[in-house]
Amino acid sequence: MAVRSMTGFARVDGHDQAVTWFWEVRSVNGRGLDVRLRLPPGGEGLEEPVRKLASERLTRGNITVQLTQRRSETASRIVVNVAALDQLLEISEALRERLGAPPPTVEGLLSLRGVLESVEMADDQAVVAEREAHQLSDLMRALDQLVKARVGEGARLAVAIGGQVDRIEELVGAVERSPARTPDAIGARLAAAIERLVGEKAREFDADRLHQEAVLLATKADLEEELQRLRTHISAARELLGEGGAIGRRLDFLVQEFNREANTLCSKANDTEITRAGLEMKSVIDQMREQVQNIE
Repeated sequence: MAVRSMTGFARVDGHDQAVTWFWEVRSVNGRGLDVRLRLPPGGEGLEEPVRKLASERLTRGNITVQLTQRRSETASRIVVNVAALDQLLEISEALRERLGAPPPTVEGLLSLRGVLESVEMADDQAVVAEREAHQLSDLMRALDQLVKARVGEGARLAVAIGGQVDRIEELVGAVERSPARTPDAIGARLAAAIERLVGEKAREFDADRLHQEAVLLATKADLEEELQRLRTHISAARELLGEGGAIGRRLDFLVQEFNREANTLCSKANDTEITRAGLEMKSVIDQMREQVQNIE
């Protein structure tokens, strides 16, 4: 399966003889799957099937599903507002009796605001059911487009995360090859530190004792376990990227483990080059975390 992002957008338009509509589906990052609906008045019957269709195709993200529809002019008819017409006729009759005004014409009455009204024709249940079936079919197309968009974005994220994993592996290799990790190198730094602190008296220190102290310091600062765990996490990350699908939560856990080992490596580092590699590793891990938070 492909790696999928949690961000995307899709729109699908549809219509029948009386109504035009369009679906818009937006997706952003989320801890779980949260589907929010914006349906027109009278669309309550669509809520359950819409949620079902979304949950069948998506496992994570904040999803907004909006249906906008408008009735065509052919779906309405013109009627006379009888109450308004009667009121106008009463006023006209009163004016004619009092002022001798001529009687109003039909054209004149019909041209007055409020006399003619546009009324939407009510649809029977069969028409509504057929329309909702078409709308749900269009929604499936929109959701499929959304999934396709999330897969495309996920592919780009997978490439970026893969590159970051490669860089972590390079930094792990640099630490492993560092000559500063050997007891001899640690002993040399220890001897230099003693000489810097006590001066001429440094020559009085026993060489065997100095070597023992260097071995002890090397043991305390040994990074082998951290490096092995980092290599294990590197392999796990590559396996997840190859597996694809809904791997966001597992990748997020791996990033936390990467960060834990990098912190330990920095705290135990006994050399400037190792510290520099550890700090760069932490920076790469932070960048990877930002990418992983977008993965479904």
